[in-house]
Amino acid sequence: MSSTPRPDAPRVGATYRVQVRPGFDLDTTAELADYLADLGVTHLYGAPLLTATPGSAHGYDVVDHRAVNPELGGEAARQRLLRALRAAGLGLVVDIVPNHAGVAVPAANPAWWDVLRRGRDSAYAAWFDVDWDRGRLLLPVLADSPDALDDLKLADGELRYHEHRFPIADGTGDGDPRQVHDRQHYELVSWRRGDAELTYRRFFAVSDLAGLRVEDPEVFAATHELVLRWAAAGEVDGIRVDHPDGLRDPSAYLARLRAAAPDAWLVVEKILEYGEELPDWPVDGTTGYDALAAVCGLFVDPDAQGDFTALDTHLVGRHTSWQDLTHDTKLAAATRLLATELNRLAALAGDVERDAARAGLAELAAAFPVYRGYPPHGARHLAAARAEAGRRRPDLTAALDALTGRLRDPDDELAKRFPQFTGAVMAKGVEDTAFYRWSRFVALNEVGGSPAHFGVPPAEFHRFAAARQVRWPASMTTLSTHDTKRSEDVRARLAVLSELPGRWADLIGRWTVRAPLPDPAFAHLLWQTAVGAWPIERERLHAYVEKAAREASAATSWADPDPVFERAMHDVVDAMYDDRKLHAELTAFAAEIAPAGWSNSLGQKLVQLAMPGVPDTYQGTELWDNSLVDPDNRRPVDFAVRRELLARLDAGPPPPVDADGAAKLLVVSRTLRLRRDRPELFTGYRPVPAHGRAGRHALAFDRGGAVAVATRLPLGLARAGGWGDTTLSLPVHEVTDLFTGRSYSGGQTLLADLLATYPVALLAPTAESVEASS
Repeated sequence: MSSTPRPDAPRVGATYRVQVRPGFDLDTTAELADYLADLGVTHLYGAPLLTATPGSAHGYDVVDHRAVNPELGGEAARQRLLRALRAAGLGLVVDIVPNHAGVAVPAANPAWWDVLRRGRDSAYAAWFDVDWDRGRLLLPVLADSPDALDDLKLADGELRYHEHRFPIADGTGDGDPRQVHDRQHYELVSWRRGDAELTYRRFFAVSDLAGLRVEDPEVFAATHELVLRWAAAGEVDGIRVDHPDGLRDPSAYLARLRAAAPDAWLVVEKILEYGEELPDWPVDGTTGYDALAAVCGLFVDPDAQGDFTALDTHLVGRHTSWQDLTHDTKLAAATRLLATELNRLAALAGDVERDAARAGLAELAAAFPVYRGYPPHGARHLAAARAEAGRRRPDLTAALDALTGRLRDPDDELAKRFPQFTGAVMAKGVEDTAFYRWSRFVALNEVGGSPAHFGVPPAEFHRFAAARQVRWPASMTTLSTHDTKRSEDVRARLAVLSELPGRWADLIGRWTVRAPLPDPAFAHLLWQTAVGAWPIERERLHAYVEKAAREASAATSWADPDPVFERAMHDVVDAMYDDRKLHAELTAFAAEIAPAGWSNSLGQKLVQLAMPGVPDTYQGTELWDNSLVDPDNRRPVDFAVRRELLARLDAGPPPPVDADGAAKLLVVSRTLRLRRDRPELFTGYRPVPAHGRAGRHALAFDRGGAVAVATRLPLGLARAGGWGDTTLSLPVHEVTDLFTGRSYSGGQTLLADLLATYPVALLAPTAESVEASS
């Protein structure tokens, strides 16, 4: 299939992410087109559009790849959206989900329903990664009770278990419900057996999401036909690929996708560990978590690492090793949450005794340093994992040697499946567990981040950005997504704490005594989160701490909630609002650090938008947005307020940096518009050094004509007496700051003058000055 993009298709210069969902459907999204064009983006970047599980709030549980989700308005609404986008001069980036499909409501997924009805004989049996050799397809939907099957009923030619419906194979419907159930190609089992005994590959540990076998060309064709038809018709300019690490062969998959959509801007949700490089895939880059870590780290003071380590040790009562913690949480994920997948791998290792194979594979996954290995670097990561696993479990030496030998063979089925396992172990063990347990400094506990690396010095950032310009100039950059643990503005305010380690230690010491919690590590996470998001509605903070504590799986968990601990946890949250002294101190401190947090927010936003790459703005974050983890970050956005503010900015003087967030909207809109209207100013990357005693507080770079300047560590700058005589070397021709409208003649410019109004500046040459200088 060859793609023929429309002649007026805009280059993907900047995207705006909208959580298209029931309640905010395609027609509602179409109404944003003129606003997004005014903001300066070139493309709408939407959530998955294909038919998802009924009521899905996110769309990553596709049940029918043949049609647009009717709950979003269906095909007619998609066409109306396209017309609105084209009228505004915008394009469309779609999100696709190749790794898994939604099976929570079997009747909604025609392929899954047919597999349940016909088993191996189904025309769709090859679609799903099912281990048929182990017997019936196990479905973990029953209550954890020995008599749960007594609630089965027969109705309308189906088996029913409460709200769940299941098909009946031809010729098997005679008898009582239990007898009919026992003749099916599937077996209903307790929900607790889902983590250990299932016979199909899942997305992570989510039994409602069944793995797809898109490595099969027929499955690829059937599940991608509609989206690729849109691309061929010029109705899609970009494709975001969800979770490629879950696929059997991501490289081959992406090669097939690129061949089918050769002109599409193609980015992958690949999470890179610290220092890891994106494989040489036929894509334009990642969805930006690597940029997020680099940019946010710029605004954290590395000098505070020792203070926060000491504080964590004092609060918890012992030193916590990040390496040991993540090993333990990954091992627990491998052997408990992902026991189904581990057991399947162990069964493939027939030359190693079953228990030893299971233990050895779990240790290798727990020690694996990245999500998964890819040629040619996979061998290096496997060797590192073997060495670490052997150090921790010398009793498994023989098993580890045998398993490693198998895993080095690219044609071995064990070697093909193991990388799918290590990615899931990393995600569940680190992102979804360790990030909630290790609370030394939670601004660093972010997807794609490395909490053990405390801050990013400017020189390191410049190296990262320069390399990105050379290798991946069209890779996405982002600061907030639906998967981030905290929004960019919460992290920006938390970064201020790195400039106040002593003050923070005093406060957290007082607060944890006044409102104690049995888990001191989680208490530290809770107080940091509250300060970062304050003021926040009480019910939002209650919902957050419940999710965070259960994800941590230390004092409570999703599977076995501890009511005593959770009551104590909720009591601490209530004390933040009801204890007058605590409430006053928390409110005063949050207000005190908010201006420095705003400075960090503006700085990191400018850097993210102006650096090499295609910048994405997550819905609503063009104003201050103190959101927490999903579903908090999917809350409705008041676009009317944003429209009104943008119109006011275009008509009036620059706004102050205050609580209404107009200053952030100014930075976002002016930077995006410059990138869209004068792309020739963003074709290179060169650090611009600051000279003077406050030079470490400036981060500046020249993109080939446009110069971005940001303030970092604003409290330290104030303590040092401000910018003083610190200067920046600007181009010789006249430039104008897009945020203030002031012009500068080049040469050595005082930062005290340049940043007198805002902590950031975006300088662009006038066309006349460039002409004159040339």
